[in-house]
Formats: sequence, structure tokens, C-alpha cells
Amino acid sequence: MDTAVYWFAISNPRLIMVLATVMVFVAVFITVSFIDRLMAGSIRSLEQRLSLPEESLSVVPRVVKSIVWLIAALLILSFWGVSVSGFWTLLVSAMTIIGVGFLAVWAMISNVTASLFITIWRPFQSGDTVELLPENFKGRVIGRNLMFTVIREENGARLQVPNNLFFQKIFRVSQAEQLSRSRQTKDGG
Repeated sequence: MDTAVYWFAISNPRLIMVLATVMVFVAVFITVSFIDRLMAGSIRSLEQRLSLPEESLSVVPRVVKSIVWLIAALLILSFWGVSVSGFWTLLVSAMTIIGVGFLAVWAMISNVTASLFITIWRPFQSGDTVELLPENFKGRVIGRNLMFTVIREENGARLQVPNNLFFQKIFRVSQAEQLSRSRQTKDGG
């Protein structure tokens, strides 16, 4: 409290700065009230249309209101002569790091989830020949982990195909048993 009194004594705040600060607070309260009313109707409509729980959509108004309050705080700080350029740099840097992190996590989670679905649905098994179209990657499945399915091409090269590609691309499966049977019939069996 003593620091605030000392700051007011040194800075000699002008009436115009105090009024501008009060006006920003009033404007933010009005804006937040408007956002609440506008988004409440939109969220109810989305809940019914998409059959989503209220909890999943209630995050959106909170994020928007937080952004409005953050902008107001930065505006008030600039009114009072506090440099916010360093804060903007920090904020943009943090958002960039978070964005890159989400992208990396998304890729890993999508591969792990795809591996789970491949395990459940078993569109192919170890030993089957798989061809990814239109890239024409073709080979025998020799292994699979949470991230990749390992395919050995006819020339002996090993391909590590991300599991989520099997849900994004068309692929053809030739089962190992069918291939051996068809070879036996061709050979005169």
C-alpha cells in the first residue's frame, strides 16, 4: 500500500488518465455483458445442433472474456505510461511455443489413436501385403508400434508408415494366406 501511495505522489496522475481508466473499465464491463448474452444464445444453439455437452462449449466465452480483459489491462497500463512492448513480445513468444507444442502433441496423439483403432479393427495383420494409394507404397507388414507400421518392400527396404496414414489414405490389403494359396494353385497344387 505504501508503494502505491509513493507512486501516486511521484507520478502526479492527471484527472484525464483516471477518467480514461474508468471509461475503459466501464466499456469492458459493457462488452463482457454483451459477449455473455450473445454467446449464451449461440452456445445453446450449438449444443442442440451438435449434441455437445454444455461443459465443452462453456470454455469459449471464458476465453473471449479473458482476452477482452487482457487487452483492457494492457490499454490501461499504456495510459499510465507503463511500457507493454516487452509483454507483447512475451505473449507472442508464449503463444508460438504453445502452438508448436499442440502441433507436435496432435501428431503423436493421432498416431497412437490410429494404432488403437488398427488393433481393434484389424484391417491388416503382420505378414499381409499392404499398398498405400496413390503413393504406391507396397510391402509386407513386419511390425507395428504405437507410432508406425513397419513395411518391408520387395527390394528389402523398410518403410515406417505413420499409423494415422491408414485413416487418411486408401490402402489395399493382400492377406498372406490368400497369397500362399494362389501361389500353390499356380504352381500346380
